[in-house]
Amino acid sequence: MLRPGLDPSAGEESLFDALIAARARFGDKEILEDQDRKPLTYTGLIRAAFVLGRKIANMTQPEERVGILLPSSMGVVVTFFGLHAFGRVPVMLNFTAGERNLKAAIQASGLKKILCAKRFVEQAKLDDLVAALGTVAEIVWLDDVRATIGLQDKLFGLMAGIAPKRFRTRLNPDDPGVVLFTSGSFGAPKGVLLSQKNLVANARQVATHIDLDPAWVMFNPLPTFHCFGLTGGVILPLLQGLKAFQYPSPLHAKQIVSLLAEVNASILFATDTFLNQWARVASPDDFRTLKFVVGGAEKVRDETHHLFNTKFGGVKLLEGYGATEAAPVVAVNHPDRNRPGTVGQILPGMEARLEVVEGITEGKRLFLRGPNVMAGYISPDDPKKIDPLDGGWHDTGDIVDIDPEGYIAILGRVKRFAKIGGEMVSLSAVEGLVQAVWPDDRHAVISVADARKGEKLVLVTERKDADVARIAEWARQHGAPELAVPKKIVKVRMLPVLGTGKTDYVAIQQLVEMAEAA
Repeated sequence: MLRPGLDPSAGEESLFDALIAARARFGDKEILEDQDRKPLTYTGLIRAAFVLGRKIANMTQPEERVGILLPSSMGVVVTFFGLHAFGRVPVMLNFTAGERNLKAAIQASGLKKILCAKRFVEQAKLDDLVAALGTVAEIVWLDDVRATIGLQDKLFGLMAGIAPKRFRTRLNPDDPGVVLFTSGSFGAPKGVLLSQKNLVANARQVATHIDLDPAWVMFNPLPTFHCFGLTGGVILPLLQGLKAFQYPSPLHAKQIVSLLAEVNASILFATDTFLNQWARVASPDDFRTLKFVVGGAEKVRDETHHLFNTKFGGVKLLEGYGATEAAPVVAVNHPDRNRPGTVGQILPGMEARLEVVEGITEGKRLFLRGPNVMAGYISPDDPKKIDPLDGGWHDTGDIVDIDPEGYIAILGRVKRFAKIGGEMVSLSAVEGLVQAVWPDDRHAVISVADARKGEKLVLVTERKDADVARIAEWARQHGAPELAVPKKIVKVRMLPVLGTGKTDYVAIQQLVEMAEAA
């Protein structure tokens, strides 16, 4: 299936050139702001990127990969584009991933230097982590770099802001744009190399699918080490003329909901975990400026939809679907064509292919191809080598159903099926069953080995009085198969989540296996 409608030339320029083109198209308006409330115009952003970028270029090599360990802020955006201005490749590091995963990411991407900020490290209490990373790569403090900026640097920035194409390093659309790492929800994170074209094309695919008003403000509380936060919260608004407001942590629920109306936020991107938390603490008036909200990276629960429908009647909650490997947006519902229960229609310019998976009777495995799909993963054996995709097709590992109008329903992941007594059972479907029983709590279902039936289901839940009998009763009343009822329950105060808010199934699996062994 091919979704037409995208200009074939979309993505056929470098990211920095696309930023310059956006200034010419939308005028030198305020385009970037964070909680310090000192906004930058397009020219201010371009000048700052050139000044900081030249400093970093003096201590790195052309095409070198450079790590960025920063929260969502104007600083991370300036640093990101500063590397692009001089042909360096940003590697976005997940500061919530832990020392082991971060050191693996540094090795996999071949990093020699990591850009960081002292205030961030102090406030986030990352001193020990950064010290550990300093044993495998050089930590470059941006505070110290900025302290060396003098009059000559500022004059250079002034000239570069006037004629940026004369000063920037020329890059091709197929040149590297960023290295990101998959979330690691179900296993070790993989290094994904996205090209300049991938990033620019995905922003334009979204803008082709949904008409975005340049007068709007995009509020981004998601980290830029996550592709949803980088493309959705930074690249998309900047290339489409929307002001991008950066907020450093999605965990600050009360601060975020109070800021939304204050900054006149129009669009809010987040995961279900955070949207649910914010909706619970927000008053109906807090969301009054929002045109719509997009939930992605994990399934949006019925309870979250209900909260928005009843508490914030005028705000549409649109569910979308993406993958780091697709830069990341694959599909999203439309404000005028919102079909709950689906993640919307595939974006213009993308192709989808479905393949039957043995033992799975409902849904098929989804493969994707398009201008936003990566060239391949970074080889774990050689940072400079890319393992290419077969025919350009990315295997998402997701089991989906696509209706005649092109709306996609995510039924689960191939890895998220258990074989019980010879039958394939979707763990995502079982989670949905449990969610229907206790909609106000968070739950996760995993499988462990079982000597009698091959595998058995284990529910990990925040529900204090959860019991198997209540789930079995609901299943009988609603015609759900007995195989879908978990045989064991592990109760926790809080489900482990990743820095993006997605459920951390690796940690949950380890937790259950420890409980089984005890």
